[in-house]
Amino acid sequence: MCFSLPNINKEGYLFIVVSFIVTCIAFSISWGFGVTCLFPTLLCTYFFRDPARVVPGNTGLILSPADGIISKIEEVSYPLSAENEEEKKFTLVSIFLSVLNVHVNRTPVSGTVKEMHYKKGKFVSAISNRSSNENEKQVIVIQYEKGKEIIVEQIAGLVARRIVCNLRVSQSVKAGERFGIIRFGSRVNIYVPAGIEVRVSEGQTVVGGETIIANLNKEDAQEKLTFDII
Repeated sequence: MCFSLPNINKEGYLFIVVSFIVTCIAFSISWGFGVTCLFPTLLCTYFFRDPARVVPGNTGLILSPADGIISKIEEVSYPLSAENEEEKKFTLVSIFLSVLNVHVNRTPVSGTVKEMHYKKGKFVSAISNRSSNENEKQVIVIQYEKGKEIIVEQIAGLVARRIVCNLRVSQSVKAGERFGIIRFGSRVNIYVPAGIEVRVSEGQTVVGGETIIANLNKEDAQEKLTFDII
């Protein structure tokens, strides 16, 4: 029987190593204390797991940027940029991540990072939909065609107070690639351009990099999917 350790995101190395050292010290004191300290070590290892995903390779697909449950889908207006007050119409798809979900975030669409800005805010529980407006967040604007953008928000939660985003402005990205992580329970929002049919529904469980949120190429809606393992 073959046993393999799960892939771990580098953001979890420090937490896991420290927890492991504490656990070893605890076991040297007493068996019961060691078992108690072993639990957070296993929890950290589980939380920071970073499994490979079977990513649809077709161009024009909008993929889920995170694992979790879709808590809200609604039509909204969103500022075109941080400096420009002009607003565009989008369909907001909001994904809630519990502490048991994979927290590695993946790029929803292929394109170029047009803009990034960080917004300070509160740390309301991410299970509440109002966290989308009130909480600390990282906003990423990805241009998939000239003049056409998709917006992704990494949102902190009550426990999640560390947003990691490895993207930079003008960087080319591919759908399904890892781009960051939010520690310990959070929410990720994706704004799909108005007029694009969303293929998911509220209450649905989605998988980052695999679940198709929408297809930008309406005429190719029935094309055969191809897949890459990332």
